[in-house]
Amino acid sequence: MKKIVVIGNGMVGYKFCEKLAAHPRRQEFHITVFGEEPKPAYDRVHLSEYFAGKTADDLLLAPTGWYEKNGITLRTSELISAIDRKNKKVTTYKEKTYTYDYLILATGSTPFVPPIPGVDRKGVFVYRTLEDLDAIKDYASGIKQQGRTSAAVLGGGLLGLEAAKAVKDLGLKAHVVEFAPRLMPRQLDDKAADMLKTEMEDLGISIHLNKRTDNILGEDRITGMQFAGEEVLHTDMLIISAGIRPRDELARNCGLETGERGGITVDNRMRTSDPFIYAIGEATLYNNGIYGLVAPGYDMATVAVEQITGGDKVMAESIDMSTKLKLIGVEVASFGDPFIENAEVVAVTYENKFSRIYKRINVTKDGTRLLGGILVGDASDYNSLFQIYLNGLPLPENPEDLILGTRGEGNTSALGSALDLPDTAQICSCESISKGDICHAITEKGCTSVGDVIGCTRAATGCGGCKPMVADLVKETLKSQGIEAKEVICEHFGYSRQELYDLIRVNNITTYNEALYTLGKGDGCEVCKPALASLFASIYNETANKQATIQDSNDRFLANIQRNGSYSVVPRVPGGEITAKKLIALGKVARKYDLYTKITGGQRIDLFGARLDELPHIWKDLIDHGFESGHAYGKALRTVKSCVGSTWCRYGMHESVSFAIRIEERYKGIRSPHKLKGGVSGCIRECAEARSKDFGIIAVEGGWNLYICGNGGANPKHAILFAEQLDDETCIKYLDRFLMFYIKTAAPLTRTAKWLDELEGGIAYLKQVIIEDSLGIAEDLEKEMQQLVDTYECEWKQAINNPEMRKRFSHFINSDDTDDNMAFVPMRDQKMPKPWL
Repeated sequence: MKKIVVIGNGMVGYKFCEKLAAHPRRQEFHITVFGEEPKPAYDRVHLSEYFAGKTADDLLLAPTGWYEKNGITLRTSELISAIDRKNKKVTTYKEKTYTYDYLILATGSTPFVPPIPGVDRKGVFVYRTLEDLDAIKDYASGIKQQGRTSAAVLGGGLLGLEAAKAVKDLGLKAHVVEFAPRLMPRQLDDKAADMLKTEMEDLGISIHLNKRTDNILGEDRITGMQFAGEEVLHTDMLIISAGIRPRDELARNCGLETGERGGITVDNRMRTSDPFIYAIGEATLYNNGIYGLVAPGYDMATVAVEQITGGDKVMAESIDMSTKLKLIGVEVASFGDPFIENAEVVAVTYENKFSRIYKRINVTKDGTRLLGGILVGDASDYNSLFQIYLNGLPLPENPEDLILGTRGEGNTSALGSALDLPDTAQICSCESISKGDICHAITEKGCTSVGDVIGCTRAATGCGGCKPMVADLVKETLKSQGIEAKEVICEHFGYSRQELYDLIRVNNITTYNEALYTLGKGDGCEVCKPALASLFASIYNETANKQATIQDSNDRFLANIQRNGSYSVVPRVPGGEITAKKLIALGKVARKYDLYTKITGGQRIDLFGARLDELPHIWKDLIDHGFESGHAYGKALRTVKSCVGSTWCRYGMHESVSFAIRIEERYKGIRSPHKLKGGVSGCIRECAEARSKDFGIIAVEGGWNLYICGNGGANPKHAILFAEQLDDETCIKYLDRFLMFYIKTAAPLTRTAKWLDELEGGIAYLKQVIIEDSLGIAEDLEKEMQQLVDTYECEWKQAINNPEMRKRFSHFINSDDTDDNMAFVPMRDQKMPKPWL
């Protein structure tokens, strides 16, 4: 039996063990793994989740029992100090020796710490291991007790922004310091980086660009950072995330070839200059490059296993560095060559500063090939675009359709059906899983759900970015086999939203914990908690106050969090109609609390700049003047916009304001899978923009025309004519049925337009259900809607009248102190958040 020694038990070292353990020739090898850290390999990709409540054991890629079960000797907390190539043995720091036939160097990398004076001061950390995170948590806790709450991150790349999120999660004021002129300079262009910077700042993270740090200030601990030009940033803690350096010291010391700037030189078989020693992961120098993503490291591990076991698999000549991630709630992705610019390339861009979305694709001048792209704010098309790029698939006649949609009816996917991809198309880069592998798991191995496929193939178990594409493939493949695809909301509930709706109702389940115990498993997650909160609201008209801990952050505090951590308050103004008395009242409230005021696109008045502790007081003042919550923070009806109609307009055909008010009063507060917007126009001139809403009503000769399933935003879509020349009562009856059917059947966070696109039978089927009552459920839908209407309660009023509910509107659990980090500056006789320096 040949001996394999693996130095390094990180993600890539573990992947080598996993691949070899599953290989048919596994029994020919004895494997010994050395890891410096006390714990077995854990998931560094999701390291920041440690601050969000995950334990060290939750992050383990496999427990110690897995190594024992697979006959692998694991030695943790044991450092290899030397390699003797001549005698094929390694020596530990304890002077113990172990012989090998093959040696695998998976030593990874270390954080690059710039040689800045003062970098060794107390309070300066790197962000790499669980031990690092424990040290950061302990230090943060200590300085907060002393009233010091500022922390900086040196480095504005992927890991730096993750570290900034960790700082924010610890309750500290976060600063990101970047030497380059933009964030994520290797992945984003200037406009994309500016969009990301704005998003980060709005979340309360200060961004400092073009900053060279010359000194770390302080005596016994850090007190600040001094930049070139004598500028100083006062900070109480510093996390350094300025890149990585390959750990190649063992290789250099034993005479293996290494790169001039570091890295163990390997060929496409992962062999070093010694044919019995392989190197994989971040420690390697392959084609003059060092790769910090997990996917190339996993590929290297697979190649090394194949080579040692007699296979012929080799590394691709070029490494794809495409990536998709979510940074503090902001979707960011890049693929291919995101920056390419020459006479043969055309860059197509879409920028929406209001919605904070930026998209760029680079296509050949003849419009036949996709070369790369960048997505910020909305990366939902990433998987489709990546497959088109990777497989050289043909582009639509108008390449801009790839990021703007077809702007018409029907499927707006950039790719079309996932089954159109070739079987060789790589779906999961982390695990090198192809479309053929996923389809084979269904057609040959009997998998019938996304969870089954993930368990069988390990697709989507790395970074998770490919999961939407895996889900699409599973759905399409099952459908092609005549099997109904089951879409579950998350790993903790094996049901779709529609199934959970029925199960909760039938079993009279009223709390999340009861649902998890009865219908689910595990501890739940940030996907299923708000999804079930929405279901409880849709079924019982339960407000966000009852189970506040499972709500999204805006719902939890019944207001929208804004830049610098302040909140905005939007009272309901039905149909956009407001009396002079109420206008004056709004002005008095705004003046009393020094709030910035702005008229919204939905014909309401938004009050910005409120502290969390001020919210109940503002609501009480508004309620005393006849206002109630406008639900601008919730997945609920926002507004029903109107024109003045026949009341004032000489072109108006019907009284649009009164009808808009009636409809908004009817559906106010009703929670749904996504936000709902409506509009009522008094004539076909369409001043209320009703056809850009989830439901729109337009006055015509003989009644109202009802349009449904439109939306604005990044991918605008006109609503579709649903019924014509309706009287008031019939229009409302159809709306009751339509909205209730949508609420009961749509997937979480699905707008009505997307729901209709995915509805089997489309608009024709929907007309049969709603107008013709083909399913015999119309009366039930009407009754269910009426029950929601009859049980409406203003959740602002509920919160201020209940002492227990009111307690959560405080900045600190054990103190009445207010947040003194908020700073404002004057702007046009009002105020705005102070710009980040």
